[in-house]
Amino acid sequence: MKFLLLSTLVLSLSSLQAAVTPTELVVKVRAGKTLPDFGSQSKVQNLFGNVYVIRNNDVSVLEKQLKNHPNVEYTERNYRAEKSPLPTPVPAPRPPEENKSMNAPQFNDPQVGKVWSFADASQNGVSVNAAYKIHGTSATETITVAVVDTGIDTNHEDLKDVLWKNEGEIPGNGIDDDGNGYIDDVYGINTLVRDSQGRATGNNKDTHSHGTHVSGTIGAKQNNGIGIAGIASNVKIMGIRTVPNNSDETDVDVAESFIYAAKNGAKIINCSFGKRSNEGGNLIPETLKYIQDNYGVLVIAAAGNDSSDIDRTPTYPASHKSDNLLIVASTSNSGGMSYFSNYGKVGVDVAAPGSSIYSTTPGNRYESMSGTSMASPTTAGVAAEVLSHYPNLTPVQLKQVLMDSVTKVERFKDKMVAGGRIDLLKALELARTIK
Repeated sequence: MKFLLLSTLVLSLSSLQAAVTPTELVVKVRAGKTLPDFGSQSKVQNLFGNVYVIRNNDVSVLEKQLKNHPNVEYTERNYRAEKSPLPTPVPAPRPPEENKSMNAPQFNDPQVGKVWSFADASQNGVSVNAAYKIHGTSATETITVAVVDTGIDTNHEDLKDVLWKNEGEIPGNGIDDDGNGYIDDVYGINTLVRDSQGRATGNNKDTHSHGTHVSGTIGAKQNNGIGIAGIASNVKIMGIRTVPNNSDETDVDVAESFIYAAKNGAKIINCSFGKRSNEGGNLIPETLKYIQDNYGVLVIAAAGNDSSDIDRTPTYPASHKSDNLLIVASTSNSGGMSYFSNYGKVGVDVAAPGSSIYSTTPGNRYESMSGTSMASPTTAGVAAEVLSHYPNLTPVQLKQVLMDSVTKVERFKDKMVAGGRIDLLKALELARTIK
């Protein structure tokens, strides 16, 4: 069983040596300066502000030219994570005994009893059932959550009604109808497949299962008489395919995904991926700050599955320092931390259920997966529900509410900042007091 449990993108890497993509170079131009002219052989994309990515058959020559150019603040190569095959989900076990006492009459979804994280804090869950009994879902605002992952099954019976849709785009006509730089981005983008101009394409189909599973945990349609229910009641899921099936995502793709999500209205971004190497780059930290300052976005990321202290052995993006980044460890239904979960008294913020989480997978299926990859969307679902009730919360306020309202667990106090497991009921009650 131990080989089946780590169904996640946050994998241990056998080597910390980073690889670079030979065709992409990140360039930041100094304030008030212009990007130097590179001729017709290079394709230039403005990611945000004064930050650009230049695509060429071989950027090594450009890199040498630009390093000391007076207009350029810095250049960075585009690094990727080490390739590693992803585990497949496992069939869900029979509902455990604790599900019989969950008592969730507000949901008519027939398999919701298999989602053990809905249980109350006393049963090691995040109090979803209790929160809905007391607070309901009336007068909530729709919150868009971007799932930056392996894509999403847009035809899944439990997800198709909760998908974010770009209303300015006409499907399949091969035209950038809304002028946002992307063609046919109806449900999101795919940064892994680019057209001849270097633009991300619009087919974000999930060819693995991870992104679809993450999406269901956050917002599978509630009370449709089908499958399960997601944690958030009034949510739209934006699916962005940025993580390949072998989990070697690149910094440029991640940054572009964050910018796309923010520009298109996502207030929460879920990141169930990571790598053990970081090259001292500025791109991701600057992207995080940009989407906080300009769009008010909270990013929620998995802590990783190496059973290690990330204060000593960093993992990224979790170990980037940012006010709008919330890092999540994983817990099991016994109440303790999952044996695989990373931790960090400084670097990890909260914990959430991540072991044997039952959710949607492609082809109208439902299966269990485990990992901090599952704890992160559990937290993102709670965050979305809180924000839907209190949409004026800033990302920093929302992060603080989630941390200050945890159910404290004594053995967690030296494992993370908040020292406990997230709790939807307590978070809603605390958010009500924020002015």
